[in-house]
Parts: sequence; C-alpha cells; structure tokens
Amino acid sequence: MAPTRRTLIAALAAVGTLASLTACGGGSDGSGSSDASGGTYTFWDPYPQFDASSPWGKLVTECGTKAGVTLKRTAYDTTDLGNKALLAAQQGNAPDVMLVDNPVVSTLVEAGILNKTSDVGLDTKSIQKNIIGAGTIDDASYGVPIGANTLALYYNKKVLSQAGVDPASIKDWNSLTAALQKVKAAGKKGITFSAINTEEGSFQFLPWFWGAGGDLTKLNSDEGVAALSLWKQWVDEGYAPKSVLQNTQTTSWQEFATGDYAFGENGTWQLGNADKAGFDYGILNIPAKNGGSAPVPTGGEFVTVPVQDDTARYDTSKKIVECLTNDANLLATDTTLTYIAPTAAVQAEQVKANPKLEPWVNAVAAARGRTSGGLGSKYPTISEPMWTAVQSALSGGKSPQEALETAQSSAEKG
Repeated sequence: MAPTRRTLIAALAAVGTLASLTACGGGSDGSGSSDASGGTYTFWDPYPQFDASSPWGKLVTECGTKAGVTLKRTAYDTTDLGNKALLAAQQGNAPDVMLVDNPVVSTLVEAGILNKTSDVGLDTKSIQKNIIGAGTIDDASYGVPIGANTLALYYNKKVLSQAGVDPASIKDWNSLTAALQKVKAAGKKGITFSAINTEEGSFQFLPWFWGAGGDLTKLNSDEGVAALSLWKQWVDEGYAPKSVLQNTQTTSWQEFATGDYAFGENGTWQLGNADKAGFDYGILNIPAKNGGSAPVPTGGEFVTVPVQDDTARYDTSKKIVECLTNDANLLATDTTLTYIAPTAAVQAEQVKANPKLEPWVNAVAAARGRTSGGLGSKYPTISEPMWTAVQSALSGGKSPQEALETAQSSAEKG
C-alpha cells in the first residue's frame, strides 16, 4: 500500500527526533534517482565519514559490480537520511537499497515504504534474535542488520587501584555507588556519561531504566524513578560532573580520556580511542539494580529494500544486500565500524582476531531494541519526554518523581 501524505508527514516528525548514536557525523548531497535503463541502482547510507576510496566505499562499489550494475552511493548523516527517505518515497524515487539507523525502521515501515525481507527473498535465520528484533514489526523483519553497537562501562585501572576498588566487586548499583564514593575520597573523579537532551541522552539512560525493571510505557513507575534518582544522586554528590547535562557521547568520552575519571559509560565504537588513551582500561557490563547485567539498547543499522514501482528491480537489490551482509564482508565492515556482527559465526571470528571484543559480544547478547516489544514508531514519542525528564531532574528543576510524571503525561498525549 502506498504511503499517504499524512502518514509521511507524521513519520517525518518522528524521524526528526532521532539522532545518530554512532560516531557518524556530517553529510553530503546526492540524488536518489534511479536509472534502470543504464543499469544504475541507488544506495544510501549514514556513513559520510567514509569516502569512495575507503574500504566501505570500495565494498559498496564491488557489491554493485557483482550484481551486474553500477551502484550509485550517497551518504547522509543519520537523521537527514531518514527524512530524505520519506520525502523520496512521497515523490516516488526512493533508493533501491538503503542502510538506516535501527529505530527509524519502524517509522519507515509505518509509512509503507520498506519491503519485508521475506518478500524479497532475504534469509535472516542466522541473525541473532535480539539484534534483528530492532527491525522486526508484527513478527516480520524489514531489513538485515549490518552489525550492532551498544553500551558498557569503561574503567581506568589506575584510578580504581589508587582508590582501593576491585572492579570485580562491582555487581549492582550499591557496589558501584560505593566504588564512586571511594574514588571521590581518593581525590579522583567518578563517572561520566551523556544526559544531553537528545536521543543520545535516552540511549545512555536506558540501561539504568531497564536495569531497574522499568517499562517504557510507564515512565513514572517506581523502577523508572529509582533509575533517575540514581543519576541524580551521583550528580548531587559529585560522583558525576554537571557537564553530563550537555555531554554528547563524544564529549563524555573526551572527559573519560583525560585519565581523571574512574568510569565512562560509552559504546563499542570507542574501542579504537580507548587503545589510544594512554592508560590501562577495562570494560564492565552495566550492572542492573540488584545484580547481573542490565539490558542495554542496541545501536546499529539495517540494510533495507524500499518499495519500488518497478518490482523487477528487487532481484538485483537482493543480490546487493546479500553481498553487503555475507559473513566475509560483515567481518570486514564490522571491524571497520567497531560493531559487533549480527551472527554467531562472525562474532567468533571477531573475538579470535581481537579478544577485547568479547565483553561487547556479551553486552550485545543482553541488548534489546529501543522499538521492540511492540513500541515501533511510538518510541520517539516516549524517548523525548524521557530525556526531558532526565534533564529536568539532574538540573534540579523537578524531583525525579515529578519529572517522570510529566514525561508519562506527555508520552500518553504523543
């Protein structure tokens, strides 16, 4: 069914609230038009940091060649890509293949512009269930994940040692807060994270929210209030800096990279920077309130096949997707992006090549999609009130309870 103008406008508004969660930035212009007679297919991705001469750029070109066509690639930043996809669908010139941030998939599906993987003959049986879950609506998948990233706690071994903290002792919120207290008493800084009023803030808050047992349809539950109260306690007692209110994941990483902090909540994509930081570090799974690993949100992108008037194009589009996501190419791509592969076979190859990825494989195994559990395109109308509540509570404008009451009311109206 073709998307209506009203559906597209609503979807545009939803996509506009979602920001990139990886290290991507910037953008480039390009046309999304297709030229079937010239054997040209179009491909959009959110990786403007990789030009045509990069390994990724070369892989895209190679996959077009193997499919017997010229593959014209255009790179946009993540949010811009989602908006342009909706506009292109409205105008009838969507790209043949498109790589999109996983929370955007459900919005594009609601707008009626993505094919089910089963409809174009793509096999997703080997994909880890929770990873493909981020692109699954009503038990149907609408894309093939290129890989996943997520969050964990980086820690500075020297800072913890000087404070007399054994990282193995950190198993729940109480033991983590006790460690932060010791670090502060030793004259060092505790923990840094991103609580900015964008999707990055929600992304970083979710492990604590879910780790308390929170449910995104009930932001003001006791569990949600407990999570926000934890962050507020850390800021109020000086265990976390007030800069978390403005921190993106990049600036939060820069704080941790000074070597002054015991912990930094950040993503898989910072591993390369961690190796350059100049101090010994370790990685802990984010603890749940009462112990064990907290569920963490999956980041990463899906390769999708947008709806076309000329359905004969799908056979070639399928070949392009299969090339981009076969095991050999996934290994190379996920190594470049510092993502965790979506299949067990490629994950094993990654850990064999780089043992430091093992805790990230475990973290991704415990991760969940932000739009899963039936939320779909409702997620943006929940996420924005949630990050607003975090800002309000940490700045002292409202108590955690009041902030989340307001957020729940706003989410229900959305």
